[in-house]
Amino acid sequence: MPGKVEKFEDLLVWQKAHQLVLEIYTITKRFPAEEKFGLVAQMRRAAVSVAANIVEGFRKRGKKDKVNFYNIAQGSLEELRYYVLLSGDLNYLPDISGLNASIGEVGRMLHSFTVSAVGMPCPPI
Repeated sequence: MPGKVEKFEDLLVWQKAHQLVLEIYTITKRFPAEEKFGLVAQMRRAAVSVAANIVEGFRKRGKKDKVNFYNIAQGSLEELRYYVLLSGDLNYLPDISGLNASIGEVGRMLHSFTVSAVGMPCPPI
């Protein structure tokens, strides 16, 4: 998007993270009822945390604060990656390749966004 980004909704990385949240909510509706307070809740919480921490970091002024929130988002994304793997192993998700591709895309975008937003190198993904 040309020009200065003024709100988090304009961030492509947030848009992709938000789409991932919606996808997780849709997919987990099909999980067994006994997972409602287990894996379903954990997956949803981790996915929401990614998008929410991008939002929080976006409004922080200091580089250190920004990096902290973006790192938390990256950690939550990796947590979600594990839950997707586990869901596949438990046969709750027949094919995890699409979700893994979405998670990978958000991860790469978040890494690049962090580097460009704060002008600091971050650990490689």
